[in-house]
Amino acid sequence: MSTPPVHVTQPIPVLARRAQVMPAEWGRHDATWLAWPHNVRDWPGRFGPIPWVYAEIVRNVARDELVRLLVLDAAHEKKVRRILERATVPLENVRFHRARTDRIWTRDSGPIFVLRNGKKAIAGLRFNAWAKYPDWRNDTKNPSRAAKILDVPLLPAVHRDRQVVLEGGAIDVNGQGTLLTTEECLLDPEVQVRNPGFRREDYEQVFAEVLGATSTIWLGKGIAGDDTHGHVDDLARFVSPRLVVLCRETNPNDANHRPLEENRERLEGAKLQDGSRPEVVFLPMPAPVVFDGQRLPASYANFYVCNAAVLVPTFNDPNDRIALGILSELFRDRPVVGIHALDLVWGLGTLHCLSQQEPAAPGA
Repeated sequence: MSTPPVHVTQPIPVLARRAQVMPAEWGRHDATWLAWPHNVRDWPGRFGPIPWVYAEIVRNVARDELVRLLVLDAAHEKKVRRILERATVPLENVRFHRARTDRIWTRDSGPIFVLRNGKKAIAGLRFNAWAKYPDWRNDTKNPSRAAKILDVPLLPAVHRDRQVVLEGGAIDVNGQGTLLTTEECLLDPEVQVRNPGFRREDYEQVFAEVLGATSTIWLGKGIAGDDTHGHVDDLARFVSPRLVVLCRETNPNDANHRPLEENRERLEGAKLQDGSRPEVVFLPMPAPVVFDGQRLPASYANFYVCNAAVLVPTFNDPNDRIALGILSELFRDRPVVGIHALDLVWGLGTLHCLSQQEPAAPGA
């Protein structure tokens, strides 16, 4: 296999990194933002168990932080409260916010928080349903809704005189100035084009100015079945400032084998913001998950780090135990908890896709 070119930016000489930065997910949270599922079209024929999966997620997160939960209206809230009560969720740690939403993938449509001069703010990034679906006009209001609820600034995210489109699942940060993303998601000129005309250097400038990431590591393609066309949170994640977990498929006949090997080669040649190389630890992939003839984006990399635990999707697969064990070795400061996700992934996303962290400000 030929070695693909490694694309990693040199540090950009801007002050944005110190003034404005997106913290790493494993830092202390004030809250996690979720939207309660209601669009049955996202799980055709399998919606029944989804609210109970969500209740389990809320129960685990609410053990040590607020859950800010978007519900449609008063009637919806009443229904959700009943489900959460039956699931023994500590409702004193849940805040209900009534807002009309299209979908529930809060990682992508929800508020992306940054710290600006040490104070909490929200990046004014735009959501357009992955440049693929027509139902996004309610979801794209989520950042401004959150800014109003929390009374924090909504910071401009404008480049080339237009608001930048960027989903949270397209990026992952180490909180120290380095960002992971994929070329497939952001640089494909024809498929699901978020920001027409944007080139590599345009995104790098946005990452530096809006998220404080002065160094970008560009991976190649995402995993098979990914409806977003290459989100990085299904294949590679920072778990510390210097360490990345990367999914690896050992079956050479599987569609994920070659793209993940190419991403391994890219990561091994990449550099962090200080010029050092990242450490890489491999996560297995589950066996292909197929439903109704469609391969689904099942991946252990779609875990979510909250204050109380690391929540990891599981798929009734022998590699579930291996993935949980690897992540338990990497996250020694909190338990690693498996969440059954075979029903959830029929909606083309799992735990990281549906959650968005609200970091605690220093000294708060």
